[in-house]
Amino acid sequence: MSPENPKPQILFLDAYDSFSNNITSLLTILLSAEVSVLPIDFPISDSDFASELSRYDAVICGPGPGNPYNQNDVGLINRVWEYDIPVLGICLGFQSLVVRFGGKVDRVKGGGLHGMVRAVEFDNEKEDIFKGVGKYKATLYHSLCGELGRDNRELKGLAWLEGEQKLLMGVRHEIKPFWGVQYHPESVCTGVEGNKVIENWWEEARRWNEERGRKVVTGEKKLAGAATRRSLLSLLGGTEEEERKDWWEEVEIGAVLNSVTVPLARGAQVPDVVEAVETEGGERIVLDSANAAPATSRADVRGRYSIVAAGLDEALRIEHHTGDEYAMIRVKSGKGLSVNLSQQVPVARYGGIWGLIAKFQEARRQDVDDGSNTPFVGGFMGYITYEQGLADIGVPLDQPRPHHRPDVCLAWVTKSIVVDHLLGVVHVQHLRSTGSMDDTWMEKTARKLISLQNTQRRPSFNLRKDPLSPRSRRLSKSTSVQTPMTKEYEDKVRICQEYIAAGESYELCLTDQTTITCAISDKPLANANHPVTPTQTQQRKKRRSSSSASLAPPSSWSLYKLLRTRQPAPFASYLRLGEATLVSASPERFLTYDRSGLCSMRPMKGTVRKSEAVSTLEQAEKILHVPKEEAENLMIVDLVRHDLHAICGAGNVTVPELLKVEEYQSVFQMITVVEGQLPNYGEKRGYTGLDVLAVSLPPGSMTGAPKKRSCEILKEIEGHKERSLYSGVVGYMCASGRGDWSVTIRSLFRWDDEQVVVDGEEGEEKQEVWRIGAGGAVTILSTPDGEREEMFTKLAGPLRVFGEAR
Repeated sequence: MSPENPKPQILFLDAYDSFSNNITSLLTILLSAEVSVLPIDFPISDSDFASELSRYDAVICGPGPGNPYNQNDVGLINRVWEYDIPVLGICLGFQSLVVRFGGKVDRVKGGGLHGMVRAVEFDNEKEDIFKGVGKYKATLYHSLCGELGRDNRELKGLAWLEGEQKLLMGVRHEIKPFWGVQYHPESVCTGVEGNKVIENWWEEARRWNEERGRKVVTGEKKLAGAATRRSLLSLLGGTEEEERKDWWEEVEIGAVLNSVTVPLARGAQVPDVVEAVETEGGERIVLDSANAAPATSRADVRGRYSIVAAGLDEALRIEHHTGDEYAMIRVKSGKGLSVNLSQQVPVARYGGIWGLIAKFQEARRQDVDDGSNTPFVGGFMGYITYEQGLADIGVPLDQPRPHHRPDVCLAWVTKSIVVDHLLGVVHVQHLRSTGSMDDTWMEKTARKLISLQNTQRRPSFNLRKDPLSPRSRRLSKSTSVQTPMTKEYEDKVRICQEYIAAGESYELCLTDQTTITCAISDKPLANANHPVTPTQTQQRKKRRSSSSASLAPPSSWSLYKLLRTRQPAPFASYLRLGEATLVSASPERFLTYDRSGLCSMRPMKGTVRKSEAVSTLEQAEKILHVPKEEAENLMIVDLVRHDLHAICGAGNVTVPELLKVEEYQSVFQMITVVEGQLPNYGEKRGYTGLDVLAVSLPPGSMTGAPKKRSCEILKEIEGHKERSLYSGVVGYMCASGRGDWSVTIRSLFRWDDEQVVVDGEEGEEKQEVWRIGAGGAVTILSTPDGEREEMFTKLAGPLRVFGEAR
């Protein structure tokens, strides 16, 4: 430290771990330090590296995937040992220290300890970083372990993990100011007593600098960057750029909220509301709390509201295909007239697609409320694919891609219907411009909803009588279903475990796809951007029985109504937007944020199917509260904390609920709630919920950890070309500053441009292609048959709507 800069200056060498931001946050809080981050592969000469190190009091060599013997995995970490500066190595950094000074690193017996919480043993009499530290448990994320060896004379062991293997947990160099710990001090499950180890290390580092007269060089610009990211709005251009307006920036700003509230008709469900105000066949976005209780009882707090977009034919739309240097801005119609406006907008001008969306939304951000405190008054609704998330974290996609579909598709919705299941009311809303006084749509819609009171309704689907029910309807013989091969999937699980045992990943969320081809039910949308053309051809004889021939193919809306009845979920959705159709019964909320800037994420890992043997929450808790299941969840929790810390910064991320088991219609799930508070929220160039969304994709619960390396491995193992809508997110960004996104799991989807041609009775005919993704988190404790069973359990619900019972 220096008088000019009293805060400790610490350099963090980032090995691309998904927990790095948790470490920088811990250092910032515990030591009141200023932490700068330099990637391990940063191109820098020896002289410049030495100059950079002179600007810091100490260095942290972070954890990460890989092996200390592989230079590409450790990069600058292997070079830092050449300098006289205090260093603390964590996990991979610890292993690099051991290897550099004569020890060795090998695989842990059994494949590794990932997400495991174990007691650390040490000698309290030692005058070192473990002095005065009481007993505590630490979280382990490692497949490799360090050994000092008999001939070692430079490193001294300080701590161990007692058990079948006495694993080394802490070391120091006898002469140089180098220390290392194998465990992860930043994990949410590492005991608070472990913080004293970090504080002791800093005291040792500070003392070493003082005794040798080492001072930090100040006044020169550092090459390392800040531990938190700049906001998207701060990356936009200057005043001249802000003042320049394109035509699409002036479309329907919506500054006045008009609304009317009517009672929800007794017994009416969300599909009844939708059908009362819209005709089938057009575009729809429905975010449906399908498991919400009726108004006469307590609504499920996980999904109190359902939201329906209206007027999508008039909504401005932003679309972006990952890999393009532009986004498409489209407006099909306005004020009842066809306009068909479109423009290619270069995204580089805004720092990327997220900067473009941030600028558009910020210009329309309104402090609007009708007093009902509904979560959505108007704004963006739509989807983001898994592949967009891959691009955001630097995982390259196969080129050329086999299609040109949007990976981001967001419609600016100004007309909406919000169902409050707790109060039993429906809000009809219009976010209109100040010059418009036309409330005709709102009044007509309210009358239609009131008329529902006099409508006789039966349940959406009678599972015994409805022709779509798998109990009464067999698949048409012209329908083809291709599910994952059992042996191949189990082999993929084993391959995942090989990568984990080698230290390449801690957890891999392996998935596979089921493909269903069947008769076309929905007509291609009139505003689809690409012509419908077959992408593959199948020649086979079409055979129909008299019973199956009489059944019309179910529409996607019918499939959705059946799925929500069979598998109600708090974050279900139906989306038919552009070329995409999504039918989802997702139980997993990805991200929500409110008008105060409070963000919440709910990673979901750990699943058990309901059965006679497991029918109560207590029984499920006994099954799920075991090391394997808790480790699955914990790894994603620490990853989510890392994502939130990238935006919210040190001290602004908490975990109010850890490893909680929740009950759903057909399964029990283990979830954790992680919250973060956005700094500078609401300021001109401050952070918004979009910053968190952009930095957190793809969802960590669908990737594994570390995220980037895990995604690269999964891309190689899974084999199918793209996950597409599956593993992406669906939701909204409200003009009031709120947002809510769900993970697209337990879902089925299709694209209008993907069809097959079959040989039918009257010649060739086209069939549509549906896809269902399913999978689970593979850890070193997984079993191939157990993972295969979990995958098919998750597949079963969506697949049954096609009449296929497994």
